[in-house]
Amino acid sequence: MNKKQKRWRNRIVLALVIFIVVYAVEELGVLGAIFGAPGDLYASFVLFLIPYLIAGYDVLQKAWRNIRHGQAFDESFLMTVATIGAFAMVFFPEAEPHMAEGAAVMLFYQVGELFQSYAVGQSRKSISAMMDIAPDYANIEQDGQLVEVDPDEVQVGDIIVVKPGERVPIDGVITEGVSQLDTAALTGESIPRHVEPGADVISGCINMTGMLHIRTTKPFGESTVSRILELVENASEKKARTENFITRFARWYTPIVTGAAVLLAVIPPLLGMGAWSDWILRGLTFLVVSCPCALVISVPLSFFGGIGGASKLGILVKGSNYLELLSKVDTVVFDKTGTLTNGTFNVVAIHPEAGVDPDYVLSNAAYAEAFSDHPIAVSVRQAYSGEIDQARIRDVKEESGHGVSAHVDEHVVMVGNDKLMAEHGARWHECDLTGTILHVTVDGRYIGHIVIADVVKDDAEQTIRDLHAAGVTKCVMLTGDRRDVAEAVGEKLGLDEVHAQLLPADKVSAVERLLGFERGDAKLAFVGDGINDAPVLTRADVGIAMGAMGSDAAIEAADVVLMDDKPSKIARAIRIARKTMRIVWQNIVFALAVKIAILLLAAIGVANMWLAVFGDVGVAIIAILNAMRAMRVKGV
Repeated sequence: MNKKQKRWRNRIVLALVIFIVVYAVEELGVLGAIFGAPGDLYASFVLFLIPYLIAGYDVLQKAWRNIRHGQAFDESFLMTVATIGAFAMVFFPEAEPHMAEGAAVMLFYQVGELFQSYAVGQSRKSISAMMDIAPDYANIEQDGQLVEVDPDEVQVGDIIVVKPGERVPIDGVITEGVSQLDTAALTGESIPRHVEPGADVISGCINMTGMLHIRTTKPFGESTVSRILELVENASEKKARTENFITRFARWYTPIVTGAAVLLAVIPPLLGMGAWSDWILRGLTFLVVSCPCALVISVPLSFFGGIGGASKLGILVKGSNYLELLSKVDTVVFDKTGTLTNGTFNVVAIHPEAGVDPDYVLSNAAYAEAFSDHPIAVSVRQAYSGEIDQARIRDVKEESGHGVSAHVDEHVVMVGNDKLMAEHGARWHECDLTGTILHVTVDGRYIGHIVIADVVKDDAEQTIRDLHAAGVTKCVMLTGDRRDVAEAVGEKLGLDEVHAQLLPADKVSAVERLLGFERGDAKLAFVGDGINDAPVLTRADVGIAMGAMGSDAAIEAADVVLMDDKPSKIARAIRIARKTMRIVWQNIVFALAVKIAILLLAAIGVANMWLAVFGDVGVAIIAILNAMRAMRVKGV
């Protein structure tokens, strides 16, 4: 609770204590014994006015300020008119005094407002915590000393130093040092990440143990931390349809109920249906209960809580409108490489010929691929545990789309696909495994082959099961990869449809075709990570990008960003969205039902001012407590 809220709380506590004392004194008849009748009535008026003004002077000021600016119809106006009217009943000799109710309405209205302020503050904490990931400085080494500079001043390629306990200010690659990084603020993962030279690091992480030297790969304005802060700051601007509806509803609702209250107070007594004081009191009660606080506060709070809860798990939703769309997702379409698979090639098998050592096959392939930057060549070298002596290699020839040949010592080594083997007349045979097959020959003799594959992510299979369990009816994969590779991945993961060998434009066409099958409010989400996914991310109802390793274009085009690249977060995001929407509609139905019931009771004279207080403050507090459940995402 901040200083302003503490002063507000203390003021309300003081007003409440005074109110209780005055109420007790009045009920015990002390005022009548001292002042007699009708002096006790006016004494009561003055005494109840004290807690009323202490608790509500700011509400009166706001109402007056809004009236002067032509914006009268809000909850402050309703509370002001209703409570002043309750006090004014003392001037109707035939009416019962209602000063206590007038003071109580203002007092409990302020209690509700304080509670709302606290609830909003709590819901903001998870998102406000994201703002703390922005570093104030970066360490640059100059003349043997560490100098703190503004992160904006650091250029791409500069070496920055991050000491234990400091946040990584800019994305980069570690050049020196070994440490553990706390990534919880970004990804929601509690387990520290081990890093060493050559590892990519993203800004916003906390360096926990050793000192790190990092070569920056992006300017500060384009780093991960800057992108996150921009997403967080803009999230509240993109409102859901339900939220916009409530805003428009309140704009028309308040003047309508104010007019209804005036008619209720004036028309019946003009027709001789009862005393003015009786009908004016009904109109005032009608005003109190009609205050739309429960809806105006709880609906945005529910969305804000859902977005904040998702951010704790490393799921950044760019606005409540996307959270609402996410709750209606019926079809999820995936890119393959980097989304369902790691996006990096690995040696998954070595199949030597009879009598040949597997290490002999791998070592020859690694030497032949020693000078290639192709991802497949890199994966072969990474799988080879020995040191490559480049002095042993000469006459390297790359044949585009086929493979490579080289002289290693006195032997001619060829590594490539079946086309290379056929071109040179080498004997080779097919492999039963799915992946990229590298055949290896030495001096024309076939010694075996190596299977290279893009490994499926550990949580990919669970992702599909979780999505089906969450009510998603169709999971589809679109990829530019070969059909046999795509179908093998689809079968392993249990996907409903697989479409392979697609260009970026083909992916957009496939998504448009799938959108044509959607019925009613059902929505389609596309999940991707590459720059070629940006068009289809934009075309889908909801675009979901892998944030940690995804391209800037994909993250910019997406509506939801997964900061740790784990597809299993998608099902959790959908469940959070659906829970949030359930809470929103629970609050709307509950608040309207209770208010309509009490409004009808007030109109026929059954509901008094105390019941009106519950219809306003009580309903608002219940709705807010329900809205705060959206922030709790454990087990969702």
